[in-house]
Amino acid sequence: MDLDAYQVVHEPAWQRLDELGRRRRRTGAESDELVRLYQATATDLSVIRSAAPDPEVVTRLSQLLARSRAAIAGAHEPSWRDAVLFVVERLPAALYRIRWWTVAVMTAFLAVAIVAGVWVATNPDALAAMGTPAQRQEYVDRAFAEYYAPGAGFAATVWTHNALLTAVCIGTGITGIGPVYFLYINAVSVGNIGGMMAAHDSLGVFLQLIAPHGMLELTAVFVAGAAGLRVFWTWVAPGPRTRGRALAEEARALFTVAIGLIGVLFVSGLIEGFVTGSTLPWWLKIVIGAIALAAFWTYTIVLGRRAVRAGQTGDLDDDRAGYTLATVG
Repeated sequence: MDLDAYQVVHEPAWQRLDELGRRRRRTGAESDELVRLYQATATDLSVIRSAAPDPEVVTRLSQLLARSRAAIAGAHEPSWRDAVLFVVERLPAALYRIRWWTVAVMTAFLAVAIVAGVWVATNPDALAAMGTPAQRQEYVDRAFAEYYAPGAGFAATVWTHNALLTAVCIGTGITGIGPVYFLYINAVSVGNIGGMMAAHDSLGVFLQLIAPHGMLELTAVFVAGAAGLRVFWTWVAPGPRTRGRALAEEARALFTVAIGLIGVLFVSGLIEGFVTGSTLPWWLKIVIGAIALAAFWTYTIVLGRRAVRAGQTGDLDDDRAGYTLATVG
């Protein structure tokens, strides 16, 4: 297909659609014309994507159609029904669909952390790289435990920091490198600290202070990594869908995961801020963390399986995603 010739022929219609879409008020005839031009331009976009997928033209028409659709349908008003639908169906479906990716990421993360920990604990040179003997002793005896000073301020800081990191992990997923780097650095860091604590006969202290909040917090990290890598894999192997549509659908579904992880990390932040550094018995702290983790997986598996069987994927409905054309009348 000669894209330049195609553009010349259809440019007047595209410009007219842009003009009508930008108007604040339209007559009945103009509204009907807007819908007809919207449908025709959507067809044009489909043709160009199939025959001559020029990125600049595709982007321009996609933006034009998005503005026109907003003009036709109007802004969507959020409601309690939307919030319930998100919590009960969309989020658990999105989490359920990447459950095995999450398990795979968790397995790899723990393997790297254990190897790093054993290396630091058993290799004098690796241990020496963690600081001078006095610095290491200070960290083991005081600094590590003092980091978990209980309080709302600490909980809020932890929450916002972790939410930002998981969002970055998902957002850079399409590169394939971002999530792997993020997970590797965190796994090595956890392993190195654990190894240093073990070398100073304080592995029990490390586990007692990490486990209460860490079970849920690290699970959120695993989910973020799984979501990011799922986006990358969709780009590599889109399946029967076009690559553009597959990426759009998976990215929207996994953005749902990113929003949901804000809530998960809020809970782990509360545990880290008010339970981990508290005076509660260590076994009770771990029980609280285990209950939070069990609640997450129950939510994911029970509600997620039901939502997926009902056809949910975590993506937007077809009409809000732009796959359903508006009609006149």
